Amino acid sequence: MPARAITLYSQEQIHHQSSKHVVQQSRKSSSQTVKKEQIQATEAMAEPAYTVPTFRERAPEGIQEYQRMAAHFGRGLVQLQQELHRMKEATHEQVENIEITRQVKGISARKEIHVEVPKPSDFLVSLRSHTVWEKTPVKLFCTVSGHPNPIVKWYKNDVAIDPLSAPGKFKIESKYGVHSLIISRCAVSDSGVYSAVATNPQGKATSKATVCVRRPLGGGELSHLPGQVPLLSGIHSSKLEVTLLDNFGVTFGTEGESVSLVSAMVVVPDLPNLPPEAMWYRDDTLLKPSRWVEMSVGGGLAKLTLPQLNKDDEGLYTLRIWTKDGTAEHSAYLFVKDAAPTVAGAPGAPMDVTASDASADYVLVSWKPPNTTNEAPITGYYVDRRKSGTKDWVQCNDSPVKLCKLPIHGLTEGASYHFRVRAVNNAGISLPSRMSTGVTAAAAESDVEGVPSAPGQVVASRNTKTSAFVQWGPPKHPNNLMGYYVDASVVGSKVWFPCNHRPYKHTRFVAHGLVQGDTYVFRVQAVNIYGLSEESQESAPLFIDAALTAPSAPYGITLLNCNGSSMTLAWKRPKLTGGTKITSYYLDKREAGSLNWREVSPSPAIHRIFTVENLTGGVFYEFKIQAANLAGVGVPSEPSKAFACEAWTMSEPGPAYDLSFWEVRDNSLLLQWRAPVYTGGSPVTGYFVDMAKKGSSDFVTVNAEPVGHCYLKVTGLEAGASYVFKVRAVNANGAGRASDVSDPVCAKALPGTKEIVCGVDEETGDIFLNFEACETSETSSFIWSKSYKEITESNRVSITSSGRHSKLTFKVNPEKEDLGTYSVAVTDTNGVSASYTVNEEELKKMLELSYNIRHPIVPLKTELNYEILEKGHVRFWVQALKLSSSVNYRFIVNDKAISSAEGYKISHDVNTGIIQMTIEHFTKANEGTYTLQIHDGKAKSQSSLVLVGDVFKTALKEAEFQRKEHIRKQGPHFSEYLSFHVTDDCTVMLICKLANVKKETTFTWFKDDEEITVDVPPNPMSGSCALPIPMFSRKDQGTYKATLGDDRGKDTSVYDISGKVFDDIINGIASIAGSSASDLVLQCTPEGIRLQCYMKYYTEEMKTSWFHKESKISSSERMRIGGTSEMAWMQICEPTDKEKGHYTIEIHDGKTAHSRTFDLSGQAYSDAYAEFQRLKAAAFAEKNRGRVVGGLPDVVTIMEKKTLSLTCTVWGDPSPEVTWFKNEQEVLSADRYKITFEGGKFASLTINTVTVEDSGKYSINVRNKYGGEFVEITVSVYKHGEDIPEPKLGQMSKPTATPKPATSAPQSAKTPTPQTLTPSIKSPTPTPPPSVKTPTPTPAPKSPTPPRSVQSPTPPRSVRSPTPPRSMRSPTPTKK
Repeated sequence: MPARAITLYSQEQIHHQSSKHVVQQSRKSSSQTVKKEQIQATEAMAEPAYTVPTFRERAPEGIQEYQRMAAHFGRGLVQLQQELHRMKEATHEQVENIEITRQVKGISARKEIHVEVPKPSDFLVSLRSHTVWEKTPVKLFCTVSGHPNPIVKWYKNDVAIDPLSAPGKFKIESKYGVHSLIISRCAVSDSGVYSAVATNPQGKATSKATVCVRRPLGGGELSHLPGQVPLLSGIHSSKLEVTLLDNFGVTFGTEGESVSLVSAMVVVPDLPNLPPEAMWYRDDTLLKPSRWVEMSVGGGLAKLTLPQLNKDDEGLYTLRIWTKDGTAEHSAYLFVKDAAPTVAGAPGAPMDVTASDASADYVLVSWKPPNTTNEAPITGYYVDRRKSGTKDWVQCNDSPVKLCKLPIHGLTEGASYHFRVRAVNNAGISLPSRMSTGVTAAAAESDVEGVPSAPGQVVASRNTKTSAFVQWGPPKHPNNLMGYYVDASVVGSKVWFPCNHRPYKHTRFVAHGLVQGDTYVFRVQAVNIYGLSEESQESAPLFIDAALTAPSAPYGITLLNCNGSSMTLAWKRPKLTGGTKITSYYLDKREAGSLNWREVSPSPAIHRIFTVENLTGGVFYEFKIQAANLAGVGVPSEPSKAFACEAWTMSEPGPAYDLSFWEVRDNSLLLQWRAPVYTGGSPVTGYFVDMAKKGSSDFVTVNAEPVGHCYLKVTGLEAGASYVFKVRAVNANGAGRASDVSDPVCAKALPGTKEIVCGVDEETGDIFLNFEACETSETSSFIWSKSYKEITESNRVSITSSGRHSKLTFKVNPEKEDLGTYSVAVTDTNGVSASYTVNEEELKKMLELSYNIRHPIVPLKTELNYEILEKGHVRFWVQALKLSSSVNYRFIVNDKAISSAEGYKISHDVNTGIIQMTIEHFTKANEGTYTLQIHDGKAKSQSSLVLVGDVFKTALKEAEFQRKEHIRKQGPHFSEYLSFHVTDDCTVMLICKLANVKKETTFTWFKDDEEITVDVPPNPMSGSCALPIPMFSRKDQGTYKATLGDDRGKDTSVYDISGKVFDDIINGIASIAGSSASDLVLQCTPEGIRLQCYMKYYTEEMKTSWFHKESKISSSERMRIGGTSEMAWMQICEPTDKEKGHYTIEIHDGKTAHSRTFDLSGQAYSDAYAEFQRLKAAAFAEKNRGRVVGGLPDVVTIMEKKTLSLTCTVWGDPSPEVTWFKNEQEVLSADRYKITFEGGKFASLTINTVTVEDSGKYSINVRNKYGGEFVEITVSVYKHGEDIPEPKLGQMSKPTATPKPATSAPQSAKTPTPQTLTPSIKSPTPTPPPSVKTPTPTPAPKSPTPPRSVQSPTPPRSVRSPTPPRSMRSPTPTKK
């Protein structure tokens, strides 16, 4: 990324010859085969004549000279080519003549000479199949005949073999008609069908052979290593051609999950009814469909599903599919982690549970132990059994067994059993293992006891960017070894994690899931039925990165300058560096049209720019380059274009080169380049950058004005789009030749990309820029730059790097000269980089923060403050954000230092940062200024508080109050003073809470200093007391007091119910009453029409308003407003049509108005008015009817021969008629009976000389035109000398007439309103809520006739009718 000074190396340079000597042999050995493959005589003979390339236009004055020279050299080159071709033809003809002469001499004895005729290709010796061991070479050869000589090409599984694709793997030779293919270090993946195809103009012939690579037992590897699938014994016939495309990779799963391994494939022909035959292997075992394994093939997919993962499923999975020419296969490892344990720290589940049938009632169960990396050691195992066909598991052993096997006795003969195992450690019991299959054949037990010894030396080496290849020596004492567990740990973490969760059988393993850039160590444990061995020694630390390989070929060779005898070249670094730094480049050259390459210099180039000296002017040259690293020399690049060795004389600058991209984000990137080597006629003054989307040739200039530096920030890119760039240098003569088009770059940030963070060191106060790379390699380094010029040596900044972190620290305080853009790039990565601009505002903030750290103060969360505690203590305190254990401080009061002594307590808490001082006796002497001084290391702080004047008086008053409160609370006291609460039934409760009471504590209620006697005595031990005030009204105003006391003291709570408190109570009652209010009900009375609203409780103190047509109604003679405890009413006296309309009642509770409405109009008004008229007439009749006012008893007892006088007072208007009856027969005046009625007021019946026959039931009927009343008297006569019969209690005889009609409602609500017996008419929603205690009026009838449920003005049936018996038809007196 940073622009570095680059030295142009010439051909005469002699340094680095030693490095050339070191690498030369490897370079020659690796390139010898490549050269043989690239240069073949048959292809050289057919090479066309060289064509002179077309260059850009010359200046007008040089066109003629150029054309003359081009024509001259073109003719000379053509003549040379023709001469060379002629010489080759002549030589070839001479060789053929010599061969023919030899053949003629050989058959001189024969008279007939055979002339060779064209023959098609044919194999004289065909290919032969081979079976070889892994890592050994194999050679396939054949002999081909035909005329002309056939050309032979080699194929593997019908795919052409390219030796350059895997240098050193394949070697193709052809000598004297014998063609051979050599495969070095065969791997299992090299197994397949190889074919040689010979072709000439007369035809084509093919020979095939099978190569089968076998692996010795114990030579298994993982994943990318040769597979563990058993080799085929022969070739399976198939008519389908199958090619695997998108294959499954290394997979990680957890027990209990479901995992699918899928490979996409192309089948030719694709027949729905004939899918290819696919076989799946786990390690070396062929899988079959079961409840644990599901397989499917079709639709271009081969799929293996494991619906319920278990650690038994871990291993190397291989898919093998039969094809027309053999098999196609793919392998990858599946890792299965332990499921989350039921108890933290419990071990993982055992695995591979097997049962061996030893006898009719005996089974031997064995299993493999789980790996314990961070868990406590396993102390034993429990074995459970389940009879086939049942669901219940039964534990077989009462105590855990330590061995990984257990004989099970007491089984039912002929029954089938399944078994499972659970591991135990001191943390708990593991989840159960997968249950075993049915009982199998008996297995022999081993006589060897004990765990294996520890494995041998562990060696780890690189594999890929996320995996490592681990191998180790077997234990000296295997003791029936089951396998190995491999653990890994990041260096420095001391935390180990398992690499495999199922014992692995071989001594080589690939650990996957590692993090690139981290360093790991590995260890191994051996496993048998007795448990795990001791851990092996740790491996050497291994940095995780791809394995070292030779680099790929450089590319993009470009010409930067030419002076007529030398050329300056530049090229792009290989896309694959081979996992290590490229150390050198080797250049070869040749003249255009020549077949021979020659080294440019015995010493390699170190940088990607080189000057080739001693060239011939006017000659065209081609170049190729090889890169070298620690692993060796890579493959050569493609030959460059033919460059003419002509001196550059143009006045414009040459091309810029080495375009690179940094700080690539979703919408921007930084483009950098190097200045042209050839500057033209004047110095370069700037650069233009052109940009186009990938695949487009429409370049647009990014910058309107040329930039004077070799970088440009390009913004406004489309996220995810790919772009290409080119750069043009500008001088005083104009823009020069554009650079080569850059590689495409995608506008997308690398995963995990982080930006530079600017901060200040909390300890030193140094300002720094910190960067964390998202990826690194072992050879990566951090390159810091300012304004994109590398910072090499500086007395202002220092750079430290460790792992993925790098920090640039300013040694001194930054100044204006340090403002600018700082950037960092990580070498040998995929462009990891970032930048940060330090501006003036940012610098100011950092300097302030740095100053505060270097000149520290103790940061305070709160300033000095005070609070009053119980007992009247006063606490002064400060809270700091952070305190150390070595903090020092002191309190100063009125310029006098205070220390902990009697009356003062000083303390601090490092955890909370609080420093406090408590004054136990706060008095007037404590008025003044309080200061706290803090020293914590280098940091200081001070905080003051002025406590004088009114502020001090307030604090002193509060302290005294708290002191008294403390004294009060030493005895029984109120923890909550009196307050009120309105219950749901509108009862007002005065409540208080008590504390520190005992059985002897007394409690008393008072109102206005008079003791209140309550039905239920208060119980102080309950912790609270309440005084109910039902039917609350204004009469309940007053001062209420509650007293509490015993031998320890006394406490009082006073509550004044008046003013606002009284209003609050009334509002509380109104809120509940208003919510319970029923709809307005119409009730007719003799005085008029009444609207009633029932509610839980009503009192006149409630804010209740009545409205007629939105006009508020005031109480008057015509509109009377009142209520009872159960309802509020409004009565319209003598209603007229003016009173028709809507009526509304509103009950206010201080917050809400609860309203109810009734529409008194139309039929409702008509019916109500008719009923009012009827009731008015009935009330008048009731008022003026005849009645007995008083004087008659119920029962009379009299002795025989005495005189009985029954006298009473009657009333009626007009004056009533009076009739007496005996036993329902009218009594008339006679000898002994005398009836009188004086002044229309006094009526009497006198019986002289009563006899026993006069006993009976007597009655009086008082009646006028409005009605009457019937009164009965029982008379009992006894004889002289007899006991006086026990009389019944005598009382005033009750008339049997109807009750009085309702009188007019008084103005005051205190006078109870009589309940009328007239029918009611109510609004469309008439029924009041059930909670209303008042009787609910019946629905309004459609006619004024009262319903049956409403009492009529006549007496009820329970009362004897005042009229005479039925024998008397008329209620009026009988005519005499």
